Amino acid sequence: MSPAEQQAHDKWDRRFMELADFIAQWSKDPSTKVGAVIMDPRNKRIVSTGFNGFPFGVEDTADRLENRSIKYEMVVHAETNALMFAGEQANGCTLYVTPLPPCARCAVLIIQAGIKRVLSPTPDTSKEPWKTQFEISSKMFEESGVSVEFLDL
Repeated sequence: MSPAEQQAHDKWDRRFMELADFIAQWSKDPSTKVGAVIMDPRNKRIVSTGFNGFPFGVEDTADRLENRSIKYEMVVHAETNALMFAGEQANGCTLYVTPLPPCARCAVLIIQAGIKRVLSPTPDTSKEPWKTQFEISSKMFEESGVSVEFLDL
């Protein structure tokens, strides 16, 4: 890739990551708002978007959102929401997710959906459970041939 092509490529990556960050703000989660964008690299077309939240039709009341043990059992992750709406169109695409890299549960679904490239901010591996989740996800992505890149806004 020429320097000009690389610069254009980087510009598109930044745009889609900024869009994922914007979509994250739609989440009603008071502690962590996550956004995801699935993009078809052949034509830079948005295939799907998602943010973390409760399933359709389930009330996102404050008492549920503020109780982590309940919230974690009920929430659908941004990546999962984006993949479910993308369906088969996710195959061969790039996934942008922020502010956290995919957890192990989401990595499994990302791989199964045929995503070829994942971009996320550089993970903070100094804290659990993020350190362990990142290690598991990274190993699965590596074994399955999914490219993982970091892009900090």
